[in-house]
Amino acid sequence: MGLKNPYLFAILIQIIQVGMTLFTKAAFNGGMKSYIFIFYRQMTGTIFLVLLTAMFERRSTTPLTLLVFFKISALAFLGITLAMNLYGIALLYTSASLVSVTANCLPVTTFFFAVLLRKEKLNVKKITGVAKLGGIAICVGGVATLAFFMGPILNPPFALHNAQHEPQHQHHVSTFGSTKWIVGCFLSFFSVSSWGLWFVLQAGVLKIYPSKLHFTSLQCLSGAVQSFFVAIAVERDLSEWKLAWNVRLLAILYCGIVVTGVAHYLQSWVIAMKGPVFLAMTTPLNSILTTIGSMFLLGESINVGSIVGEIMLVVGLYSVLWGQTREQNLANESSLPVQAEKKCTNVENQEPKNAETCYLAK
Repeated sequence: MGLKNPYLFAILIQIIQVGMTLFTKAAFNGGMKSYIFIFYRQMTGTIFLVLLTAMFERRSTTPLTLLVFFKISALAFLGITLAMNLYGIALLYTSASLVSVTANCLPVTTFFFAVLLRKEKLNVKKITGVAKLGGIAICVGGVATLAFFMGPILNPPFALHNAQHEPQHQHHVSTFGSTKWIVGCFLSFFSVSSWGLWFVLQAGVLKIYPSKLHFTSLQCLSGAVQSFFVAIAVERDLSEWKLAWNVRLLAILYCGIVVTGVAHYLQSWVIAMKGPVFLAMTTPLNSILTTIGSMFLLGESINVGSIVGEIMLVVGLYSVLWGQTREQNLANESSLPVQAEKKCTNVENQEPKNAETCYLAK
């Protein structure tokens, strides 16, 4: 595999996202407010990316117009400020494994917005179109299952950290079936929907502003400024803004440098090379690894309802992907005879012997 292999980078992005979910949940369990955490991680990521930009892309050949900057700021609000704050609340109200499982809806929401914005096609008169539409419906049903169906609880055989021994101030951690749990499930889905629209719109902006490092830096900077205003409006107690050498600081550094800095840059590169739907295809790996990590590292239990919901989300995901892949294969097959005919026509005009060979090959 080459150094610019989109498959390798897409898998690496999902592994980084697993660490983000586990570190973020650990910081929230330690009492950190989600709005403050998001601001700190965005500011850390911005500083890291500005340093990288100064070292590697100091002289950018792509001009930054006011319109492009406005589009990048709007993307930052959609994919960072809005999505991350919804994600943070959902993580507070539910669990790391459930939020990660809901992320399996990302390819479906990405495809939905791609169809809505006419970047993808959906023909319900064909089996491929029915598969795509059915996959979207199954994913929505999977989210509802996660929210309303529990079933037996499966506890891990051992855990490096027991969630039951958290400090008493962890009253925000809700139980299954409560109002907060249900709200958290749907907030998680809305967060994923916001990310799906973000992926689709990024592809268009990257075509007019292909400098990926500058693009990512400007997004992070805009997201940091927006997140600051959100955080200061919600939390004005200065004691909540203090940092110490604990899991909170570790989570901020990891999410700011590795996730916001590295993963977002790789994400823009993969989207530019293979498109937004391709990147979204790798999300099931995220949920599997996060579920395992949350059980054995955070001591979270998992119920049968979560497993059923996850299976529904994966089935819905691959139903959409099957329909899309099948359509692409049919389109490629239909274009092959035309290409072969054009090639043989060119050969007939230039080399008679090769033309005879091409005719016999038919």
